[in-house]
Amino acid sequence: MRDAVIVEAVRTPIGKGKATGALHDVHPVDLLAHSIAAVVERSGIDPALIDDVIGGVVTQSGEQSVNITRRAALAAGLPESVPATTVDRQCGSSQQAIHFAAQGVIAGAYDIAIAAGLESMSRVPMGASVAGATDISGRAFVERYPEDWSGRASAPN
Repeated sequence: MRDAVIVEAVRTPIGKGKATGALHDVHPVDLLAHSIAAVVERSGIDPALIDDVIGGVVTQSGEQSVNITRRAALAAGLPESVPATTVDRQCGSSQQAIHFAAQGVIAGAYDIAIAAGLESMSRVPMGASVAGATDISGRAFVERYPEDWSGRASAPN
């Protein structure tokens, strides 16, 4: 049987989840992209060897909707060939992402997977809905994909 091991761990700074919080001005895509890029950099892995990126996000609405993990992986500079998905297991979303990644490694489906979690409660409060969202992509994603996808639900998944 194969073992799944955690090779690197990164987290963002902690801020207060309110409109005046320290991380309020950081788009959730950029926040998660920063962590994904840091894991790749610190581990020294070739991004093309990553088999999957799995992100746990409870409030998949507004700026955290439409498979935010995929947009964050692309904004982090991962190749387009690397898949990414977002899971919602409520308060256990990030833990579920870790379980899915470990299960994929143990089963032999993955050699390398990134598990992540995200909640930007200062920008997407609990109970938020997609209605009224003005930007689902963030700066880094739009810079990489300027072809009229900024904030549209038709962005690649």
